Amino acid sequence: MMLLRRFRPLDTSLRAWLAALACIATVFSVTPADAQVTAFKQAVAEAAASDRYIAAFYRDRGFAPIWTGDDPAHTARRKALIAALERAPLHGLPRGGAIDPARLLDAMAQVRTVRDVGRVEVALSKALLAYGRDVQTGVLVPGSVDSGIVRQVPYRDRLSYLVDFVAGDPADFLKSLPPQSNEYRRLMKARLHLEDVIARGGWGPRVRSRGLEPGAQGGAVVALRDRLVAMGYLERSARQSYDADMQRAVQDFQVDHGLETDGVAGPSTVAALNVPAEERLKSVIVAMERERWLPRDRGERHILVNLTDFTAKIIDDGEVTFRTRSVVGAANPDRRSPEFSDVMDHMIINPTWHVPRSIAVNEYLPQMQRNPHAVSHLRVVDGSGRVVPRSAIDFTRYTRNTFPFDIKQPPSNSNALGLVKFMFPNRHNIYLHDTPAKHLFEREKRAFSHGCIRLKQPFEFAYRLLAPQTDDPQGLFHSILRTGRETRVDLEQTVPVHLIYRTAVTSAKGRTGYRDDVYGRDARIWNALQAEGVALRALRG
Repeated sequence: MMLLRRFRPLDTSLRAWLAALACIATVFSVTPADAQVTAFKQAVAEAAASDRYIAAFYRDRGFAPIWTGDDPAHTARRKALIAALERAPLHGLPRGGAIDPARLLDAMAQVRTVRDVGRVEVALSKALLAYGRDVQTGVLVPGSVDSGIVRQVPYRDRLSYLVDFVAGDPADFLKSLPPQSNEYRRLMKARLHLEDVIARGGWGPRVRSRGLEPGAQGGAVVALRDRLVAMGYLERSARQSYDADMQRAVQDFQVDHGLETDGVAGPSTVAALNVPAEERLKSVIVAMERERWLPRDRGERHILVNLTDFTAKIIDDGEVTFRTRSVVGAANPDRRSPEFSDVMDHMIINPTWHVPRSIAVNEYLPQMQRNPHAVSHLRVVDGSGRVVPRSAIDFTRYTRNTFPFDIKQPPSNSNALGLVKFMFPNRHNIYLHDTPAKHLFEREKRAFSHGCIRLKQPFEFAYRLLAPQTDDPQGLFHSILRTGRETRVDLEQTVPVHLIYRTAVTSAKGRTGYRDDVYGRDARIWNALQAEGVALRALRG
């Protein structure tokens, strides 16, 4: 009876399933035992043939059932699975297909023969594998949605889902599958909150103004007030003017949304205020899918670069211990920063800039063809590493495909990489580095690089990384810097680096903030999720 009370909306189907079990018992009672076993095994083998993992699982256990018996263990497994499938939309997962609980319950209720039982047995196993993969490592294959998402998803061996499920407590096993990170839990709460907002009609009328400043009055200010109240940034009141309280509320909103915190509701602030709750919910659901793609173990100390937030952070035991502004790849298709995880193992102080081939032939070669002495701060180097005088080269003889030289910039204060770069060797040739172009860090949107990540405070970043291996990280760093020579410094404690892309940003203390979809990646992910059956919901009272 407890099972029926747990799933009251589906009482009819479950009662039918219990009745079906009685019918099966009757079938078993009048059918010779050997015939029962043979029919069940044949049905399981046929239904499992399309999935080699499920087929192997049942072969290894002599086709014994794990779901369709009437003993307590089988009942507990059915109950736990149906409960998890009912909760799938809470994780932003599709409800249909193999993990549709209503379809599974209907199949149970329609059981009339031993072969029907075998088919239901496999259908439940398929549902477990489909749900397990979706909730643990994502509905989508990242690279198939956007080529810039080159993340290696930590997929679990599919057979292990069934083996581990049977070996332990089924409810505990299913609860362990979603990401266990605080970020995922906060995103779950944000999703529930937004669904409630949508059910109540959203955040109210849009702010119809290109910009509002403190002291302003009128209808647009009232709309701004009401929207800030609905979003939780301002206490409810009848104020008609843009006063100091409203200015502080706007500043809080700007902090949460990565905007300049001037307290002025300028064009970018008004645009962010006017984004409807439905769009914010899409960002949260996409962020939950992205969280499923990340490694479970991020590292006690790790570096987190959120491309949409234009920040780089060092995180120790879950706490942000260092944060700096960053510049990321421009939105051009060939300059966007990729998303992946790797391990930082060294830094290079006074680096030489080895100009990437694409930049050398697409940007600098045309300039040198027009003027051989253009970009004179760069050296042209042959295959043996020797510097070749510009006067000895007829640049017009070469094309992008035939240019035989490398281009390098020696260490200097004006070097494109600045005075230090931080290396996590990867096939994408992406790293973090200093830059002489300091003015770009004052921009609100900072997508300007060729793909690598520039840091506003690279020296302080270096001190933090060196601190575990020296009592004087600043002194060590500057003693090497003063030599002017390119020097590699290995990190005794390597540090995982995660380049992520989140337009929904949570924090341990405070509200969920949002960022612009600078590369359009989240829009593509949402469209792909929607195609798989993910839908927005509104909580109804």
